[in-house]
Amino acid sequence: MENNFTYAHNDTSSGERITPTAQFNIPRVNEKINSLRQSAFARGIPTADDETLSFLITVLSAVKPERILELGTAVGVSGAVMLDVCVGAQLTTVEREEAFYDEALKNFAAFGFTARVNAVLGDAGEVIGGLEGEFDFIFLDCAKVQYVKYLPRLKKLLKRGGVLFADDVLLYGWITGEVEIPKKRKMLAAHVKEYIDAVTSDGELFTTVVNCGDGVALSVKK
Repeated sequence: MENNFTYAHNDTSSGERITPTAQFNIPRVNEKINSLRQSAFARGIPTADDETLSFLITVLSAVKPERILELGTAVGVSGAVMLDVCVGAQLTTVEREEAFYDEALKNFAAFGFTARVNAVLGDAGEVIGGLEGEFDFIFLDCAKVQYVKYLPRLKKLLKRGGVLFADDVLLYGWITGEVEIPKKRKMLAAHVKEYIDAVTSDGELFTTVVNCGDGVALSVKK
């Protein structure tokens, strides 16, 4: 069977370019959840684009996680999708913006997911330090500058064979070199490059970086 994506990783610290390619289908999402997603888009609220959502659904369908951790709830779109796809799964989701958190709680309730969600209002770095047990799947979609800082703790929370799905790691083409990095965003890009280098060189992880949406780093714990 022909692969639907390829990824060539070079040492980003040397200035060489990452050259990923990918092809994805438009996702089929629960109509009510998709309506919320379109509303979030219209309001400028961060939410997964078609390519990223399609890839997320594909991975979830293969992994079939029972315990999911999400960092970056926003208004609950991605969390609702994950719960809809993974029937019976439990979701722990963390959001630092109170307005988003409150809205997400209402949305989870509207979809009938309240009993399956542990929504936490707080800083992701502080929250993950107090979490117990292991997760089958971690969806990382919070402050990109913190990805590499959170990685050691996330590895401990991830069970063997579990998946770490880090969103937005190619940053509008900045990381691949397709688009010049704005001066004000060079520090952000440097931190994200550091994360990519960390997960692609980590002996405890199998990692592939996929060019869907703004890029996904998919890591599996050995």
